[in-house]
Amino acid sequence: MRCAKNTMEVEDSQHIFTHVKRILNNHSSLLDAYSLLEPIILNMFGATRMSIFQRRRQHQDLVARFKTGKETLEIKVPISPMSIAGYVAISQLPLLIVDPYNAAELKAIHPRLRFADKFDKDNDFKTTNILCVPILNAGVLMGVMQIINKQNGSFDDNDLARANDLALVLGAKFRYELGGTNNPFDSLLHKGLINEPALKSLLSTSNDTRTIVQGLMSEHRVPEHEIGHSLSIHYQVPFIGYLPDKYHRYEGESKLNLSYLKRNHVAVISDVEGNPIVLMAEPNNAALLMETESALGIESYEIAVGLPHQILQYLGEGGGGNAPGDMSEILDEIGLSTEENDELVDELSDDAPAVVRLVSRVLHDAKRLGASDIHIDPEKNAPTRVRMRVDGVCRDMNKVPNSHHNAVIARIKIMSNLNIAEKRVPQDGKLAFKMNGQLVEVRVATIPTVAGEGVVMRLLASGGAMPIEKMNLAPTNLKRLEDMIKKPHGILLVVGPTGSGKTTTLHAILGYLNTPEKKIWTAEDPVEITQPGLQQVQVSPKIGFTFANALRAFLRADPDIILIGEMRDKETAHAGIEASLTGHLVLSTLHTNSAPETITRLLDLGLDPVNFSDACVGILAQRLIRTLCGKCKEEYVASDTDMAFIERQYGAQMLDELALPSPLKLYRAKGCEECGNTGYKGRTGVHELLGMTPELRSLVYKEASVAEMKKQATQDGMRSLVQDAIFKVIKGDTDIPQVQIVGGD
Repeated sequence: MRCAKNTMEVEDSQHIFTHVKRILNNHSSLLDAYSLLEPIILNMFGATRMSIFQRRRQHQDLVARFKTGKETLEIKVPISPMSIAGYVAISQLPLLIVDPYNAAELKAIHPRLRFADKFDKDNDFKTTNILCVPILNAGVLMGVMQIINKQNGSFDDNDLARANDLALVLGAKFRYELGGTNNPFDSLLHKGLINEPALKSLLSTSNDTRTIVQGLMSEHRVPEHEIGHSLSIHYQVPFIGYLPDKYHRYEGESKLNLSYLKRNHVAVISDVEGNPIVLMAEPNNAALLMETESALGIESYEIAVGLPHQILQYLGEGGGGNAPGDMSEILDEIGLSTEENDELVDELSDDAPAVVRLVSRVLHDAKRLGASDIHIDPEKNAPTRVRMRVDGVCRDMNKVPNSHHNAVIARIKIMSNLNIAEKRVPQDGKLAFKMNGQLVEVRVATIPTVAGEGVVMRLLASGGAMPIEKMNLAPTNLKRLEDMIKKPHGILLVVGPTGSGKTTTLHAILGYLNTPEKKIWTAEDPVEITQPGLQQVQVSPKIGFTFANALRAFLRADPDIILIGEMRDKETAHAGIEASLTGHLVLSTLHTNSAPETITRLLDLGLDPVNFSDACVGILAQRLIRTLCGKCKEEYVASDTDMAFIERQYGAQMLDELALPSPLKLYRAKGCEECGNTGYKGRTGVHELLGMTPELRSLVYKEASVAEMKKQATQDGMRSLVQDAIFKVIKGDTDIPQVQIVGGD
């Protein structure tokens, strides 16, 4: 008999659902259909009252516009555990409440769950039991259905199953009324911002929202605000972009863990009035929302959707507190036309919002890419080129309309405290900006050209010193260098062109020598790397505080080790030699091509050959070469041509020391997404270390030629830059084309 009864109930339910769907299809809105639906649904459950709560998009609450009776026009409840409908909304879980007045029953569900009996009191009504289910569509909350007071007994599991089925039918209707979508990015399809095959391909590659959003912006050029609008439609909550002037981190007492928030792309922010907002990349994640709500410890807040990278910006990543907008949006704003507009040129200001954001965006992009330099190059009757030097190679990044060139240059000058009215002579300055909470300093040089003022900006290294063992010195060079810097006095020079890593090497050496027993003073221009335990001084030639003056001041401070940023002139060179001869270890740099050439260069400055040879403990010449991408570098067997090149460049008589296997396996660049399809990622140093031996000293006394000194240094154990580069090729760090760049062959 029970089996027959269940069969009849199923058939009745199917008949009722068919009837409900027919009513919904015949009416344009749920409001119009509700009067017909209500008696059917109440009869299905044998209940006396029901309400359908609609989630309001612009407010984080539920409104019962569809309900039994006319006692109250609207019933509003917050989406929170403080009410039964609110708890079902936030948890997206159905509830069977046997007795809503039983505090223990409610507390077992959630510690803060309460039954709001205001309606009962106002209308002389007694709620005895409740069935409450979420109305969802594609995982997005549309509303909540609440059925009250079953006439015979309490609601059971069969009622719960029928209610969930009914909620699915109503969810489709809510989607129709409220503009919900099956997919967070469906609205982009509707607007024609991306085609369906492209979207399907993107969605098939990853389930990660951050990856998908990045793909939409970078590959398909979809603007951020359009993506946000699409997410807002789908999740039925407001979209909030990165607006640091309007929103900031919520400062309330909470137990929220920052790494947890970053990992889940959740930020708790507040508006100008201090109202808390939970900003989520996926607001339909009920479990995450409940955890956040519990840790937050507040009863009232709003929910909004944000793009993952913008959420991270509120949390202090991906641009910090002042990150500009997307470059494509900025360029769209100012226009990519190269036509001159005299009126526009006259009106443009260095503090125009688009100009300010453009300069900020260039600086942030350079830091993000790890660029060493930014070049802003004007062109005659053409857009200004913005290039960045990444891993020693210049890349074209953007083009700025000619009409905006002067405004961009003026903005950079203002940031660098330069004279914006002076365009005829070069100027040097410095600016700083924050990214990810880190202060980044930039050295700025303006250069007048026939096409207008050009700017070169050098991003200064930040952070602590590199450990000396991480410099990728050849084992023999590392051992010899350690022996040199352990000497109590003398002078060690690090030489090479601009941007060859001389400062990094010097600070690596200082990091090795920096112990409590040593007093170390440095004079630098500018101070790029800071280390605890050092007394670091910024020289300022403009006020007469030169390297030479700083050095003389240091000698009165009883230091053990002195670093002089650069030996630019005869005076500094003489002072450095004198300091090294009076019991101090002096470290400095020089712009020369090789270690032996450094000797002749210093002698040309008028240094006494005897004093210099006695003072010098070693000269380290270096270059930076590109390293192969560790993810895609390709192994191959060296050809006869490769072997001939290695033998010629390293020297046949010294080739045995490399102990080359047969066959020799080398690596070459291939290219992948990780390295931007260049095949290279990062740079490493190649070194040439000359030690001052008695034989070499005698040649210095005689002021011998560079060739003679190089020959003697080689016999003493020095290996040239090219030889060290070949060692790095065999090691697998780089390839032969990079050696050819170093050697010019």
